[in-house]
Amino acid sequence: QVRLVESGGGSVRPGQSLTLSCTISGVTPYYYSIGWFRQAPGKEREGISCISSARTSPYYADSVRGRFTISGDVSKKTVYLQMNNLKPEDTAVYSCGLVISGLTVCHTDSIMRYWGQGTQVTVAS
Repeated sequence: QVRLVESGGGSVRPGQSLTLSCTISGVTPYYYSIGWFRQAPGKEREGISCISSARTSPYYADSVRGRFTISGDVSKKTVYLQMNNLKPEDTAVYSCGLVISGLTVCHTDSIMRYWGQGTQVTVAS
């Protein structure tokens, strides 16, 4: 059974940092696409960063490029999202999604097959 578990969320002040972790169990895929998504109240889920066995570099949404960094290794079962210079507009529930397929477009939530339960990130002064 494939399972994703996010951790590392919390409440911080603007300008501070957080690192989220997505721990994978039940599968060690050779071909994969895994991404971080977030959903703020009243808004649609947004794909903010992803890596894929079909890509040579990560994807970042414009809203987080230069502030967030995705890292980790699916074969080592953990993928991270380092979030620096957090802003109030980053407040959302953050989730990781996985599909056992190497896709060059990996930031679309409809392609993900497995999801974690999400972790809350709140940025407020």
